[in-house]
Amino acid sequence: MEQIRESYAAMPEDAAPRLAKATTNLFRFREPTKTAKLSARDLDQVIHVDPVTRTAEVQGMTTYENLVDATLPHGLMPFVVPQLKTITLGGAVTGLGIESSSFKDGLPHESVEELEILTGDGRIVVARADNEFSDLFNAFPNSYGTLGYALRIKIKLAPVQPYVRLTHVRFTDADKCMLAMQEICETREHDGDPIDFIDGTYFGPDEMYITLGRFAERAPYVSDYTGMRIYYQSMRNRTRDWLTIRDYLWRWDTDWFWCSRAFGVQQPLVRSITPRRWLRSDVYRKLVGLDQRYGITARIDRWRDNPVHESVIQDVEVPVERGAEFLDFFHRQVGMTPLWMCPLKSTREWSLYPLEPGRLYVNFGFWGMVALPRGQQDGYYNRLIEHAVHELEGHKSLYSSSFYAREEFWRFYNGDAYWPVKRAYDPGGRLLDLYEKCVRGR
Repeated sequence: MEQIRESYAAMPEDAAPRLAKATTNLFRFREPTKTAKLSARDLDQVIHVDPVTRTAEVQGMTTYENLVDATLPHGLMPFVVPQLKTITLGGAVTGLGIESSSFKDGLPHESVEELEILTGDGRIVVARADNEFSDLFNAFPNSYGTLGYALRIKIKLAPVQPYVRLTHVRFTDADKCMLAMQEICETREHDGDPIDFIDGTYFGPDEMYITLGRFAERAPYVSDYTGMRIYYQSMRNRTRDWLTIRDYLWRWDTDWFWCSRAFGVQQPLVRSITPRRWLRSDVYRKLVGLDQRYGITARIDRWRDNPVHESVIQDVEVPVERGAEFLDFFHRQVGMTPLWMCPLKSTREWSLYPLEPGRLYVNFGFWGMVALPRGQQDGYYNRLIEHAVHELEGHKSLYSSSFYAREEFWRFYNGDAYWPVKRAYDPGGRLLDLYEKCVRGR
């Protein structure tokens, strides 16, 4: 820890610090600027798992894949395990993380007990909800590395069983789907049967599914979606399924939800000759980075005289009672499918994550390219979505492109709470502020 603090202190004052890390799940592609890389590659270890207290201590760059491998032998898992294997603990706590347990357990930062943070002014502090650094602890979620970097994290763990039984329930009406999701989350049961997980998939206005998961000690069979079979397609032809707990946690990773289709690997012939080790989200993310860097798709589109496309990669949270309105807007104005639907509820307020405690929201995730209408510029669809989300009392995550004006951004993302903490832990502005980093993309 002291070594990384000294490395940070030695960086040139006129260069913006950046974490040099092995993986990323961000989709903010920056313009080249002068930066200084702070190596965090060695901060990727699980320090300790305590099965008695049901806690784990990890370094900030530890991936959830490695943490789950360490906790499952003890019959434990993090309360919320984000969908992709290479999301890091530090990334999920300071940015976005959500999964099908979020209807009862909130977001990943809500099960954090302690954070050891390298602050913008070069200190290393241990922040908890009840100590002198509680203001930093409360503001760290959604700060995206603009207040400091998580070096060590202590989290609570939840007990698991070896298998998960899945039930896929089809709906042909968005209003009925949202009402059912609300009732299931409130009662934590479906048809009198308790549930442990819930999410959903929207294929169109007359085809959407709520998927319910329940722990089980035994299973009559288990499905495998890490090879030729594709998880998101399975719910369209079966109502009941069984997975091991590990395969359940990573059910979305093999095909990056459904985004692997952009690389052809959902074609049976291509899939049959693709090594399984390449069927994972971090491989696809690297391909996207290469395409963005060299403009391969854009050049092909120009050569073929194809319409210009906009990248629409976002996660938004909308109150469940407004969820059907959002789906109607998205179907009419954007038209991209599928969408992921994941309910969540927070139990307390967080300074920079303005969700109303106790209120049920639905996270809608959508990731793809949409052809721009003739005469429209890049950002057209993302601006429409930003406007609609806030009209519906919702909230947009900041891991991807954002287009807010400065004043509205600080209104939506609680600048009144952010700036006192920023001045306390980064008075010299060594780290970029949240707007400069997440909107201007510096």
